[in-house]
Amino acid sequence: MQQIVILGGGAAGLAAALAAAQSAPAGAVRVTVLDRNPRCGKKLLATGNGRCNLDNTAIAPEKYFTADPAALRPLLAAVDAAAPLAWFEQLGLYTRTDEAGRVYPYSNQAADVLALLEGHLARLGVEVRTGCTVQTLSQNRSGYTILCENAEGQDQTLRADAVICAMGGNAGPQFGTDGFGTRFAAQCGGKLEPLYPCLTALQTAKPNRSLAGIRAKAAATLLDLDRHCTVAVENGEVQFTDYGLSGICIMQLSGLLAPGRGPKAPAVELDLFPAVDETALASLFAAHAAQTAGGSAADFWLGLLNQKLGRTVWSAAGLQDSDAPAVLTAAQWQKLAHTAKHWRFEGLTPCGWKQAQTTGGGLSLTEVTPSFQFKGCPGLYFVGETLDCAGSCGGFNLHWAFGSGIAAGRDAVRSLKRPAPKPNKKKR
Repeated sequence: MQQIVILGGGAAGLAAALAAAQSAPAGAVRVTVLDRNPRCGKKLLATGNGRCNLDNTAIAPEKYFTADPAALRPLLAAVDAAAPLAWFEQLGLYTRTDEAGRVYPYSNQAADVLALLEGHLARLGVEVRTGCTVQTLSQNRSGYTILCENAEGQDQTLRADAVICAMGGNAGPQFGTDGFGTRFAAQCGGKLEPLYPCLTALQTAKPNRSLAGIRAKAAATLLDLDRHCTVAVENGEVQFTDYGLSGICIMQLSGLLAPGRGPKAPAVELDLFPAVDETALASLFAAHAAQTAGGSAADFWLGLLNQKLGRTVWSAAGLQDSDAPAVLTAAQWQKLAHTAKHWRFEGLTPCGWKQAQTTGGGLSLTEVTPSFQFKGCPGLYFVGETLDCAGSCGGFNLHWAFGSGIAAGRDAVRSLKRPAPKPNKKKR
Protein backbone atom coordinates (compact mmCIF):
# COMPACT_ATOMS: atom_id res chain seq x y z
CA MET A 1 0.00 0.00 0.00
CA GLN A 2 1.29 3.46 -0.89
CA GLN A 3 1.86 5.95 1.91
CA ILE A 4 1.29 9.68 2.27
CA VAL A 5 2.62 11.23 5.48
CA ILE A 6 1.63 14.69 6.67
CA LEU A 7 4.05 16.40 9.05
CA GLY A 8 1.99 18.63 11.35
CA GLY A 9 -1.60 18.47 12.50
CA GLY A 10 -2.61 22.12 12.28
CA ALA A 11 -5.07 23.70 9.86
CA ALA A 12 -2.97 23.06 6.74
CA GLY A 13 -1.94 19.56 7.80
CA LEU A 14 -5.44 18.36 8.65
CA ALA A 15 -6.81 19.78 5.40
CA ALA A 16 -4.02 18.07 3.45
CA ALA A 17 -4.67 14.74 5.15
CA LEU A 18 -8.41 14.84 4.57
CA ALA A 19 -8.10 16.02 0.95
CA ALA A 20 -5.61 13.22 0.25
CA ALA A 21 -7.84 10.61 1.86
CA GLN A 22 -10.85 11.88 -0.12
CA SER A 23 -8.92 11.73 -3.41
CA ALA A 24 -7.24 8.35 -2.96
CA PRO A 25 -8.76 5.14 -4.38
CA ALA A 26 -10.34 3.08 -1.60
CA GLY A 27 -7.82 0.79 0.08
CA ALA A 28 -4.93 1.92 -2.12
CA VAL A 29 -3.31 4.67 -0.02
CA ARG A 30 -2.60 5.00 3.68
CA VAL A 31 -2.59 8.57 5.01
CA THR A 32 -0.81 9.30 8.30
CA VAL A 33 -0.58 12.57 10.26
CA LEU A 34 2.30 13.18 12.68
CA ASP A 35 1.90 15.95 15.26
CA ARG A 36 4.08 16.82 18.23
CA ASN A 37 1.22 18.05 20.42
CA PRO A 38 -0.93 15.75 22.57
CA ARG A 39 -3.82 16.67 20.26
CA CYS A 40 -4.00 18.13 16.77
CA GLY A 41 -5.36 21.59 16.02
CA LYS A 42 -4.22 23.38 19.17
CA LYS A 43 -3.57 26.67 17.36
CA LEU A 44 -6.72 26.28 15.25
CA LEU A 45 -8.79 26.19 18.45
CA ALA A 46 -7.47 29.65 19.39
CA THR A 47 -8.12 31.37 16.06
CA GLY A 48 -10.62 34.20 15.97
CA ASN A 49 -10.67 34.28 19.78
CA GLY A 50 -11.98 30.73 19.75
CA ARG A 51 -14.53 31.46 17.02
CA CYS A 52 -12.35 30.34 14.05
CA ASN A 53 -12.40 33.07 11.41
CA LEU A 54 -11.80 30.51 8.66
CA ASP A 55 -12.07 32.59 5.49
CA ASN A 56 -12.87 36.00 3.98
CA THR A 57 -14.93 37.11 0.99
CA ALA A 58 -12.27 39.62 -0.12
CA ILE A 59 -9.34 37.30 -0.90
CA ALA A 60 -6.76 39.10 -3.07
CA PRO A 61 -2.95 39.05 -3.46
CA GLU A 62 -2.79 42.52 -1.89
CA LYS A 63 -4.01 41.04 1.39
CA TYR A 64 -0.81 39.04 1.82
CA PHE A 65 2.75 39.89 2.89
CA THR A 66 5.52 38.21 0.90
CA ALA A 67 8.91 38.99 -0.60
CA ASP A 68 7.72 37.87 -4.04
CA PRO A 69 4.22 39.09 -4.99
CA ALA A 70 4.65 37.76 -8.54
CA ALA A 71 5.30 34.22 -7.26
CA LEU A 72 2.32 34.51 -4.92
CA ARG A 73 -0.27 34.99 -7.66
CA PRO A 74 -0.26 31.47 -9.19
CA LEU A 75 -0.09 29.91 -5.73
CA LEU A 76 -2.99 31.97 -4.42
CA ALA A 77 -4.90 31.09 -7.58
CA ALA A 78 -4.35 27.40 -6.73
CA VAL A 79 -5.59 28.04 -3.18
CA ASP A 80 -8.68 29.80 -4.53
CA ALA A 81 -9.26 26.92 -6.97
CA ALA A 82 -9.15 24.49 -4.04
CA ALA A 83 -12.17 26.45 -2.74
CA PRO A 84 -11.69 25.78 0.97
CA LEU A 85 -15.01 27.36 1.96
CA ALA A 86 -16.98 25.22 -0.50
CA TRP A 87 -14.97 22.21 0.67
CA PHE A 88 -16.03 22.87 4.26
CA GLU A 89 -19.65 23.25 3.19
CA GLN A 90 -19.46 19.83 1.53
CA LEU A 91 -18.15 18.44 4.83
CA GLY A 92 -21.27 19.77 6.52
CA LEU A 93 -20.04 23.04 8.03
CA TYR A 94 -22.66 25.80 8.07
CA THR A 95 -21.10 29.27 8.13
CA ARG A 96 -21.98 32.93 8.63
CA THR A 97 -20.34 36.02 7.14
CA ASP A 98 -20.11 39.33 9.00
CA GLU A 99 -20.25 42.85 7.59
CA ALA A 100 -16.47 42.91 7.07
CA GLY A 101 -16.48 39.73 4.97
CA ARG A 102 -15.09 37.52 7.73
CA VAL A 103 -16.43 33.96 7.61
CA TYR A 104 -17.08 31.96 10.79
CA PRO A 105 -18.75 28.66 11.61
CA TYR A 106 -22.39 29.44 12.38
CA SER A 107 -21.88 28.13 15.93
CA ASN A 108 -18.97 30.56 16.44
CA GLN A 109 -17.00 27.61 17.83
CA ALA A 110 -13.51 26.75 16.56
CA ALA A 111 -13.90 23.45 18.40
CA ASP A 112 -16.69 22.51 15.98
CA VAL A 113 -14.41 23.02 12.97
CA LEU A 114 -11.75 20.79 14.52
CA ALA A 115 -14.29 18.14 15.53
CA LEU A 116 -15.69 18.12 11.98
CA LEU A 117 -12.22 17.56 10.49
CA GLU A 118 -11.35 14.88 13.02
CA GLY A 119 -14.63 13.08 12.41
CA HIS A 120 -14.11 12.90 8.66
CA LEU A 121 -10.46 11.83 9.09
CA ALA A 122 -11.56 8.96 11.34
CA ARG A 123 -14.28 7.85 8.92
CA LEU A 124 -11.78 7.72 6.07
CA GLY A 125 -9.27 5.75 8.12
CA VAL A 126 -6.56 8.41 8.42
CA GLU A 127 -4.10 7.53 11.19
CA VAL A 128 -3.23 10.42 13.51
CA ARG A 129 -0.14 10.03 15.69
CA THR A 130 0.24 12.69 18.37
CA GLY A 131 3.20 13.37 20.66
CA CYS A 132 5.39 12.59 17.67
CA THR A 133 8.45 14.76 16.95
CA VAL A 134 9.92 14.66 13.45
CA GLN A 135 13.72 14.52 13.42
CA THR A 136 14.90 13.88 9.87
CA LEU A 137 13.61 13.28 6.36
CA SER A 138 15.70 11.54 3.68
CA GLN A 139 14.96 10.85 0.04
CA ASN A 140 15.73 7.56 -1.71
CA ARG A 141 14.74 5.66 -4.84
CA SER A 142 11.57 4.31 -3.27
CA GLY A 143 10.40 7.65 -1.86
CA TYR A 144 11.09 9.17 1.54
CA THR A 145 12.12 7.96 4.97
CA ILE A 146 11.03 9.85 8.08
CA LEU A 147 12.74 9.41 11.44
CA CYS A 148 10.68 10.58 14.41
CA GLU A 149 10.40 10.18 18.16
CA ASN A 150 7.08 9.01 19.56
CA ALA A 151 5.32 10.10 22.76
CA GLU A 152 7.23 7.46 24.75
CA GLY A 153 10.60 8.79 23.54
CA GLN A 154 11.22 5.89 21.18
CA ASP A 155 12.65 6.34 17.71
CA GLN A 156 10.42 5.28 14.83
CA THR A 157 10.97 5.12 11.08
CA LEU A 158 8.25 5.60 8.48
CA ARG A 159 8.46 5.14 4.74
CA ALA A 160 6.45 7.45 2.53
CA ASP A 161 5.76 7.82 -1.17
CA ALA A 162 4.74 11.45 -0.62
CA VAL A 163 5.33 13.86 2.28
CA ILE A 164 3.49 17.10 3.03
CA CYS A 165 5.28 19.44 5.45
CA ALA A 166 2.75 21.50 7.44
CA MET A 167 4.74 22.12 10.61
CA GLY A 168 4.13 25.85 10.75
CA GLY A 169 6.45 28.71 11.62
CA ASN A 170 7.69 30.44 14.77
CA ALA A 171 4.52 32.28 15.79
CA GLY A 172 2.57 31.02 18.79
CA PRO A 173 5.05 28.80 20.62
CA GLN A 174 2.40 28.37 23.34
CA PHE A 175 0.49 26.31 20.78
CA GLY A 176 3.35 23.90 20.27
CA THR A 177 5.13 25.51 17.31
CA ASP A 178 8.85 26.14 17.46
CA GLY A 179 9.83 27.06 13.90
CA PHE A 180 10.83 23.54 12.94
CA GLY A 181 8.82 23.73 9.72
CA THR A 182 10.90 26.55 8.27
CA ARG A 183 14.17 25.09 9.60
CA PHE A 184 13.19 21.82 8.01
CA ALA A 185 12.64 23.58 4.68
CA ALA A 186 16.17 24.99 4.91
CA GLN A 187 17.52 21.53 5.71
CA CYS A 188 15.87 20.32 2.51
CA GLY A 189 17.90 22.89 0.60
CA GLY A 190 15.24 25.56 0.25
CA LYS A 191 15.85 29.29 0.15
CA LEU A 192 14.36 31.06 3.18
CA GLU A 193 13.17 34.64 3.40
CA PRO A 194 14.04 36.21 6.81
CA LEU A 195 11.51 35.35 9.52
CA TYR A 196 9.74 38.01 11.57
CA PRO A 197 6.72 38.21 13.91
CA CYS A 198 3.72 39.18 11.79
CA LEU A 199 0.29 40.48 12.86
CA THR A 200 1.58 41.51 16.24
CA ALA A 201 1.50 44.54 18.53
CA LEU A 202 4.25 47.16 18.40
CA GLN A 203 6.53 48.32 21.16
CA THR A 204 7.35 52.03 21.10
CA ALA A 205 10.42 53.89 22.32
CA LYS A 206 8.51 55.89 24.94
CA PRO A 207 5.30 54.07 25.89
CA ASN A 208 2.87 55.92 28.16
CA ARG A 209 1.95 53.20 30.67
CA SER A 210 -0.83 55.30 32.16
CA LEU A 211 -2.81 54.80 28.93
CA ALA A 212 -2.69 50.99 29.10
CA GLY A 213 -6.08 49.49 28.32
CA ILE A 214 -7.57 52.59 26.65
CA ARG A 215 -9.00 52.11 23.16
CA ALA A 216 -9.73 54.72 20.50
CA LYS A 217 -10.89 54.77 16.89
CA ALA A 218 -8.14 56.16 14.69
CA ALA A 219 -6.37 56.14 11.35
CA ALA A 220 -2.90 54.65 11.87
CA THR A 221 -0.23 55.65 9.34
CA LEU A 222 3.06 53.77 8.99
CA LEU A 223 5.85 56.20 8.07
CA ASP A 224 9.38 55.64 6.81
CA LEU A 225 11.32 58.44 8.49
CA ASP A 226 14.46 57.54 6.56
CA ARG A 227 12.79 58.05 3.18
CA HIS A 228 10.29 60.67 4.41
CA CYS A 229 7.30 58.84 2.99
CA THR A 230 4.05 57.12 3.94
CA VAL A 231 4.13 53.32 3.71
CA ALA A 232 0.51 52.43 4.52
CA VAL A 233 -2.62 53.60 6.34
CA GLU A 234 -5.01 51.38 8.36
CA ASN A 235 -8.24 52.42 10.03
CA GLY A 236 -9.71 50.84 13.13
CA GLU A 237 -9.50 50.64 16.89
CA VAL A 238 -6.11 51.28 18.50
CA GLN A 239 -5.40 49.86 21.92
CA PHE A 240 -2.79 51.56 24.09
CA THR A 241 -0.64 49.19 26.13
CA ASP A 242 2.08 49.49 28.75
CA TYR A 243 4.64 48.75 26.03
CA GLY A 244 3.18 50.62 23.05
CA LEU A 245 0.32 50.10 20.59
CA SER A 246 -1.98 47.22 19.66
CA GLY A 247 -5.28 46.63 17.87
CA ILE A 248 -6.04 45.12 14.47
CA CYS A 249 -4.96 48.19 12.49
CA ILE A 250 -1.59 48.23 14.29
CA MET A 251 -1.15 44.48 13.78
CA GLN A 252 -1.82 44.93 10.07
CA LEU A 253 0.97 47.51 9.86
CA SER A 254 3.38 45.10 11.60
CA GLY A 255 3.22 42.90 8.51
CA LEU A 256 5.08 45.62 6.60
CA LEU A 257 8.09 45.54 8.95
CA ALA A 258 9.82 42.62 7.22
CA PRO A 259 13.62 42.60 7.66
CA GLY A 260 15.36 43.94 4.58
CA ARG A 261 12.27 45.24 2.84
CA GLY A 262 10.40 47.20 5.52
CA PRO A 263 11.20 50.82 6.48
CA LYS A 264 14.55 51.27 8.22
CA ALA A 265 13.21 53.97 10.53
CA PRO A 266 9.51 53.18 11.00
CA ALA A 267 7.08 55.34 12.94
CA VAL A 268 3.32 55.34 13.43
CA GLU A 269 1.16 58.45 13.37
CA LEU A 270 -2.31 58.32 14.87
CA ASP A 271 -5.13 60.49 13.59
CA LEU A 272 -7.71 60.44 16.40
CA PHE A 273 -10.24 62.42 14.32
CA PRO A 274 -9.88 60.98 10.77
CA ALA A 275 -13.27 62.25 9.58
CA VAL A 276 -12.39 65.92 10.22
CA ASP A 277 -9.61 67.91 8.55
CA GLU A 278 -7.13 69.80 10.67
CA THR A 279 -8.52 73.30 10.15
CA ALA A 280 -12.08 72.16 10.85
CA LEU A 281 -10.88 70.29 13.95
CA ALA A 282 -9.24 73.43 15.34
CA SER A 283 -12.54 75.27 14.92
CA LEU A 284 -14.43 72.35 16.47
CA PHE A 285 -12.13 72.42 19.50
CA ALA A 286 -12.60 76.18 19.99
CA ALA A 287 -16.38 75.88 19.72
CA HIS A 288 -16.44 72.90 22.08
CA ALA A 289 -14.50 74.87 24.69
CA ALA A 290 -17.15 77.61 24.57
CA GLN A 291 -19.95 75.06 24.79
CA THR A 292 -18.44 73.44 27.89
CA ALA A 293 -18.15 76.86 29.57
CA GLY A 294 -14.35 76.89 29.49
CA GLY A 295 -13.76 74.34 32.25
CA SER A 296 -10.49 72.58 33.00
CA ALA A 297 -8.30 70.88 30.43
CA ALA A 298 -9.67 67.52 31.59
CA ASP A 299 -13.31 68.64 31.31
CA PHE A 300 -12.66 69.89 27.79
CA TRP A 301 -12.43 66.31 26.46
CA LEU A 302 -15.94 65.33 27.59
CA GLY A 303 -17.67 63.77 24.59
CA LEU A 304 -14.50 63.86 22.48
CA LEU A 305 -11.92 61.43 23.87
CA ASN A 306 -11.26 59.39 26.95
CA GLN A 307 -10.19 62.06 29.46
CA LYS A 308 -6.86 60.42 30.27
CA LEU A 309 -6.10 60.05 26.57
CA GLY A 310 -7.20 63.61 25.88
CA ARG A 311 -4.98 65.02 28.60
CA THR A 312 -2.02 63.13 27.12
CA VAL A 313 -2.72 64.67 23.70
CA TRP A 314 -3.08 68.07 25.40
CA SER A 315 0.36 67.63 26.94
CA ALA A 316 1.87 66.35 23.66
CA ALA A 317 0.71 69.61 22.06
CA GLY A 318 2.79 71.56 24.55
CA LEU A 319 -0.17 72.71 26.65
CA GLN A 320 -0.22 72.61 30.45
CA ASP A 321 -2.93 71.25 32.75
CA SER A 322 -3.32 74.78 34.06
CA ASP A 323 -4.14 76.14 30.60
CA ALA A 324 -7.84 76.97 30.44
CA PRO A 325 -9.47 76.02 27.09
CA ALA A 326 -11.50 79.24 27.11
CA VAL A 327 -8.38 81.39 26.82
CA LEU A 328 -6.35 79.45 24.27
CA THR A 329 -5.26 81.34 21.17
CA ALA A 330 -6.15 80.33 17.62
CA ALA A 331 -2.54 79.14 17.16
CA GLN A 332 -2.83 76.89 20.23
CA TRP A 333 -6.08 75.37 18.97
CA GLN A 334 -4.35 74.73 15.65
CA LYS A 335 -1.42 73.06 17.43
CA LEU A 336 -3.78 70.84 19.43
CA ALA A 337 -5.65 69.86 16.27
CA HIS A 338 -2.37 69.07 14.50
CA THR A 339 -1.22 66.88 17.40
CA ALA A 340 -4.55 65.03 17.54
CA LYS A 341 -4.22 64.22 13.85
CA HIS A 342 -0.45 63.57 13.71
CA TRP A 343 0.40 61.96 17.06
CA ARG A 344 3.70 60.26 16.33
CA PHE A 345 5.20 57.14 17.93
CA GLU A 346 8.79 56.24 17.07
CA GLY A 347 11.28 53.51 17.89
CA LEU A 348 8.93 50.73 16.78
CA THR A 349 9.75 47.10 17.52
CA PRO A 350 7.37 44.22 16.78
CA CYS A 351 6.43 42.19 19.84
CA GLY A 352 7.79 38.66 19.95
CA TRP A 353 6.63 35.32 18.64
CA LYS A 354 4.26 34.63 21.52
CA GLN A 355 2.06 37.60 20.58
CA ALA A 356 2.35 37.16 16.82
CA GLN A 357 -0.63 35.62 15.04
CA THR A 358 1.47 34.30 12.18
CA THR A 359 5.00 34.05 10.84
CA GLY A 360 6.32 36.48 8.26
CA GLY A 361 8.97 35.10 5.91
CA GLY A 362 9.70 31.42 5.41
CA LEU A 363 10.37 29.14 2.45
CA SER A 364 10.57 31.28 -0.70
CA LEU A 365 7.50 30.93 -2.89
CA THR A 366 9.80 30.39 -5.89
CA GLU A 367 10.83 27.05 -4.34
CA VAL A 368 7.43 25.39 -4.90
CA THR A 369 5.23 24.68 -7.90
CA PRO A 370 1.60 25.87 -8.11
CA SER A 371 0.63 22.52 -6.52
CA PHE A 372 2.97 23.35 -3.57
CA GLN A 373 5.44 20.62 -4.52
CA PHE A 374 9.04 21.36 -3.60
CA LYS A 375 10.94 21.84 -6.85
CA GLY A 376 13.43 19.06 -7.51
CA CYS A 377 11.80 16.69 -5.03
CA PRO A 378 8.70 15.02 -6.52
CA GLY A 379 6.27 13.98 -3.81
CA LEU A 380 7.50 16.52 -1.23
CA TYR A 381 5.23 19.49 -0.44
CA PHE A 382 5.34 22.56 1.78
CA VAL A 383 2.12 24.29 2.80
CA GLY A 384 0.65 26.86 5.17
CA GLU A 385 2.84 28.88 7.47
CA THR A 386 6.09 27.22 6.36
CA LEU A 387 5.94 29.39 3.23
CA ASP A 388 6.76 33.07 2.80
CA CYS A 389 3.14 34.15 2.77
CA ALA A 390 1.42 35.84 5.72
CA GLY A 391 -2.13 37.07 5.38
CA SER A 392 -3.84 40.11 6.85
CA CYS A 393 -6.14 39.78 9.86
CA GLY A 394 -9.62 38.51 9.05
CA GLY A 395 -9.45 34.91 7.83
CA PHE A 396 -6.82 35.34 5.12
CA ASN A 397 -4.27 33.11 6.84
CA LEU A 398 -6.67 30.22 7.34
CA HIS A 399 -7.81 30.56 3.71
CA TRP A 400 -4.16 30.08 2.72
CA ALA A 401 -3.58 27.25 5.21
CA PHE A 402 -6.68 25.23 4.34
CA GLY A 403 -6.42 25.92 0.59
CA SER A 404 -2.72 25.07 0.27
CA GLY A 405 -3.29 21.92 2.30
CA ILE A 406 -6.21 20.80 0.10
CA ALA A 407 -4.25 21.51 -3.10
CA ALA A 408 -1.17 19.63 -1.88
CA GLY A 409 -3.18 16.70 -0.53
CA ARG A 410 -4.95 16.20 -3.84
CA ASP A 411 -1.74 16.54 -5.85
CA ALA A 412 0.10 14.13 -3.55
CA VAL A 413 -2.38 11.43 -4.56
CA ARG A 414 -1.85 12.28 -8.23
CA SER A 415 1.93 12.12 -7.68
CA LEU A 416 1.66 8.48 -6.65
CA LYS A 417 0.77 7.63 -10.25
CA ARG A 418 3.88 9.35 -11.57
CA PRO A 419 7.30 7.68 -11.90
CA ALA A 420 9.17 7.32 -8.60
CA PRO A 421 11.50 10.29 -7.91
CA LYS A 422 15.22 9.93 -8.33
CA PRO A 423 17.25 10.94 -5.26
CA ASN A 424 18.20 14.60 -5.36
CA LYS A 425 21.70 14.98 -3.97
CA LYS A 426 21.37 18.73 -3.48
CA LYS A 427 18.14 18.62 -1.54
CA ARG A 428 17.65 16.08 1.18
